[in-house]
Amino acid sequence: MAEHPEPPAPGTLVTERLLLRPPQESDLDAIFEACQDEEIQRWTVVPSPYLRKDAEYFVNDLAVNGRRTGDALIWCVVERGSGALVGTQGLIRTPGRPGCAEIGWWATREHRGRGFTVEAARAVARHGLTELGLRRLEWVAYVGNEGSRAVAEKVGFRFEGTLRSYAEQRGEFRDSWVAGLLATDLAD
Repeated sequence: MAEHPEPPAPGTLVTERLLLRPPQESDLDAIFEACQDEEIQRWTVVPSPYLRKDAEYFVNDLAVNGRRTGDALIWCVVERGSGALVGTQGLIRTPGRPGCAEIGWWATREHRGRGFTVEAARAVARHGLTELGLRRLEWVAYVGNEGSRAVAEKVGFRFEGTLRSYAEQRGEFRDSWVAGLLATDLAD
């Protein structure tokens, strides 16, 4: 008799190689370590320096309250075989713009370049545009973040332009790229 895998926990997405699940206490050390990476600090809004209390806030406050309200869905992306944290994904609803959300991600240094972020972002995009009924996803990144742009393009986001002095990072407004994805853009 073949074994049947347990169904994924609520809020979990499953891909061929990955499990995307809400952050949990057991992720604190891996998140803290990953966010010491200068590239994550350079291209995201994580605090710099990144302290243990920042990881605790991310897991115990931001992720929990975001999921409770539905305004911010955050996933830890783990490799199905090893259980190793390979990154995070987030889907943040855009205030004042019904049906819109911004997608964002970071990847651990040792797991970059293996297609994990593209695989995870496709799952999150499909979930947002089909399961959650969003009409539009936006990807926003600081100008120069070529790695994130490559992921967005592989997922199917359409580049829409550069917004000057648009996105804030630690008190400074930076020029940003923006791209959009609609349900009609999803590849089967």
